[in-house]
Amino acid sequence: MMSWVVSLLAASIAGSAQIIRPATNPAQPAVRPSTTVPTVGIPSSQPVVAPSPFELYKQSLIARAIREGVRPATAQAYIPTLRFNRRAVELDRSPANISDPNRPPPPISPYLREHVTPSMIDRGRDHFYRHYANLQRVESRFGVDTAVLMAIYGHETSYGTVTGSFDLLDVLASLAYDGRRRELFESELIGALKLIDLGVPRWRLTGSYAGATGYPQFMPTVVLRLRSDGDGDGIADVWSNEVDGLASIANYLREAGWKPNVPWGVEVRVPSTLNRYAIRSTLQAPRCPRVYQRVSRWLSMREWSAMGVQPVGRVLPETELATLIEPDGPGQPAYLLTNNYRAILDYNCSNYYALSVGLLADAIARR
Repeated sequence: MMSWVVSLLAASIAGSAQIIRPATNPAQPAVRPSTTVPTVGIPSSQPVVAPSPFELYKQSLIARAIREGVRPATAQAYIPTLRFNRRAVELDRSPANISDPNRPPPPISPYLREHVTPSMIDRGRDHFYRHYANLQRVESRFGVDTAVLMAIYGHETSYGTVTGSFDLLDVLASLAYDGRRRELFESELIGALKLIDLGVPRWRLTGSYAGATGYPQFMPTVVLRLRSDGDGDGIADVWSNEVDGLASIANYLREAGWKPNVPWGVEVRVPSTLNRYAIRSTLQAPRCPRVYQRVSRWLSMREWSAMGVQPVGRVLPETELATLIEPDGPGQPAYLLTNNYRAILDYNCSNYYALSVGLLADAIARR
């Protein structure tokens, strides 16, 4: 009797197994399980989640990076891990970063009071004298005023204390995806990946929300092109070696047209009789036109002297060309600016920036 029961139970189980077995004919659908058969353990179908637009965009970045010389292993290892940084996009699109051609420029004197402070001057002197021997070698090599290098270093990173904590690859990919300046930021992302190819550790690549990195606050393509060894150790490290950072700034300014042994500019007294209409500039600057609209046309120091414009302190050679700026209007401090001022503008195209760099450099050097 017991053997008969066992046989019957075995047959029942075998029959149930046949119910859930897939059909052998591909044209026939599988038989649905009986409602009496437990369904625990049978996997349910999951909805397929389409990749986000940012994920799809990263695939195009991989293709472009490889096409432009990034090692395939580098592109495929790092680009898929990038995260969208919404904060970087918000900062890039803030009103402060989008110029309004109809908005008059604010006065420069408050800006100078904020950026040419006793603290900035004293700290700049401390760094200047600490690196004096190396800075002399940098000046001999590049021909750039080392006090200007120190002033830019102070302006950009508060002498190395604020270099930015944004993940460089993340923000560059995010800003490129946002599209306002896609070509710029895609190129810079590729530059950052090439730095990794050259051996720069991934963790080193941090900086500002806009992608500037290291002591000079260079964009990655500029790091690739202009980073320089300032102390002669055979390494150009703009992230942890101050002298290398300063030498790299010097290399940048030399490429921008810096003229050795010429001041960036001099403060001048302007006579009330000066005909400002006669000296207005008619140049159409291809870059930063509003910046260059605020200066006069270029005249020799001999011509400025003939019009009664006289330096307050240092003088420039009579044949040196200079342009006049009265940033806060007639009766306020005025300056004659040389070609080296234009080199500073190439670093950051702002009269506020360039004037404060020049004045901070003079204060650091006690001129």
